[in-house]
Amino acid sequence: MPESILYLGDTHLTDAAAYLAGLMHSWGWRFDYLRSDQTLTPEMLDTPRSLFVVSDYPAARMNDEVQQRLLAQVGEGVGLVMIGGWESFHGLGGDWDGTALGNVLPVQIAAEDDRMNCDQPVLVRRVADHPVLAGLPWDSRPPVIGGFNRVLAKPDAKVLLEAQRFTARQHNGAFSFEPLDQHPLLVVGNHGRGRTAAFMTDVAPHWVGPLVDWGLPRVTGQAPSANAIEVGGDYARFLQQLLSWAKRT
Repeated sequence: MPESILYLGDTHLTDAAAYLAGLMHSWGWRFDYLRSDQTLTPEMLDTPRSLFVVSDYPAARMNDEVQQRLLAQVGEGVGLVMIGGWESFHGLGGDWDGTALGNVLPVQIAAEDDRMNCDQPVLVRRVADHPVLAGLPWDSRPPVIGGFNRVLAKPDAKVLLEAQRFTARQHNGAFSFEPLDQHPLLVVGNHGRGRTAAFMTDVAPHWVGPLVDWGLPRVTGQAPSANAIEVGGDYARFLQQLLSWAKRT
C-alpha cells in the first residue's frame, strides 16, 4: 500500500490542522491536505492512498459521487478515520448522519446536535486491549479531554475507549468527584477490506484539552506551510498507533 494519506479538515495548517500535520511530518509520512473550506473533487482521489483522515470537515464539501469513490477505495483496503469536532459527525455543520461515508463508520451518528462541551472533568477510560492502545499509561495516568461528539457504537464494532464524565464539588477545602455517565470515545470496525475508526474528541484545541500534553518527552514538529507544534509524547504515540493501525503499517 503506498504511503500517502489524504487529510481533510481541521480548518487550515496555521490553525488546528498544524497538530496532526506536524506529527505526520515528523514521522516522515507523506500526505496531502485539504482545508475545511475546500471541496474534495473526484480528481483528488486519483492518487493511490493508504488512509483518509476526516476531521472537522463538513459533509457539504464532499458530494455523494465523491463519497462513493472514496468508499470504494476503503472497501479495497484503504483506512478511514473520522476525528471529532464541531464539524465532525453531526456536530454544528458536520452533518455526516445519513451520508454514505457516515453510514460506514463504526458508530451511529445522531440526527441532531451531538456536541458535548464539558466544563467539568472528563477522563478517558480504556475498556479493551488493542494494538492502537498498546504501551500507553491508560490506567496509571488516564488523560483528560474537554469535549466530544455523542454517538452510539454499532453492534458489530469494538469500543476501545470511553469518555467518563464526572461532577466535581468542593466542601471544606476538599474536592470530591462523582461519576456521571460514559460515552464511546474510540470505536473501530471495518468496511470491506478497509479498517475504520471513529475518535469522538478532537486532536487539537479546544476539545482535546490536556490530552494534547499527555506524556513525556515532549514532541515538536512543523509541517510545510504550517505552524510549529509542541505536544506530549504519549499523545503523539497514541495518534501514530491509531493511524498506523488504520492504514495497516
